[in-house]
Amino acid sequence: MIEAVGNVFGGIGARGYFARDIGRAAASPRTYGPEIIGQMRKMGVDSIPLVAAVAAFIGAVTAVQTRFQLLPGVELTVVGLITRQSIVLELGPLLTALVLTGRVGARITAELGTMRVTEQIDALETLAYDPVAYLVVPRLIASIIMVPLLTIFADSIGIATGMFAAQSAGVSNADFAEGLRLSFAPFQIFYSLLKATLFGTAIAFFCAYEGFYAEAGAEGVGRSTASAVVVTSVAILMLDALTAMVLARYLI
Repeated sequence: MIEAVGNVFGGIGARGYFARDIGRAAASPRTYGPEIIGQMRKMGVDSIPLVAAVAAFIGAVTAVQTRFQLLPGVELTVVGLITRQSIVLELGPLLTALVLTGRVGARITAELGTMRVTEQIDALETLAYDPVAYLVVPRLIASIIMVPLLTIFADSIGIATGMFAAQSAGVSNADFAEGLRLSFAPFQIFYSLLKATLFGTAIAFFCAYEGFYAEAGAEGVGRSTASAVVVTSVAILMLDALTAMVLARYLI
């Protein structure tokens, strides 16, 4: 029991030191600057088809389920309202982040883990390159930028497909659009993007940590990749809950 508690606090401390190293490496823009655009393309542009597919199905399912769960006499505009609130406030940022954890986060861990076990990271240190600045910081910055942008894209796709699916379920576009405008506040968009930013930070940070300190061998890289996906997914869910507890009261 004592050993397990010690391992937990040891892991927290190790990640704290890793965050310190990232903060120190952020002072070297010449090292990580040229790498950011390439990482943004890999994380963002290459993920568009997957994010679009997930958002489309989620939007359609949310709208149809809402329509057929309404009690008799309830205004059909509620379908647009519930679809917007569900996607913008919760499903859009959360599912986008979880999907990217599997696609982008696992790739980050596998890349850095492979570089660790093949001693490429040690070679960078030998050449007087800061490996954190060269490998971790550009991935972190790209993730912080691209996850909110992909969330905006996912929200838009989800609402659009929700409107189409609701029309097939008997809700007119006029009723759905009226519901979209009900009780709307700009803070709801800020709330969605804040979540996405926190999730993007978690994806890059935890996955890069697991890859950067992967154990030797193919088994070590595989174990680090699996651990990264699990830890990052749990961190995203925790951040989602904490954000809701702190800020949900200001959404109305």
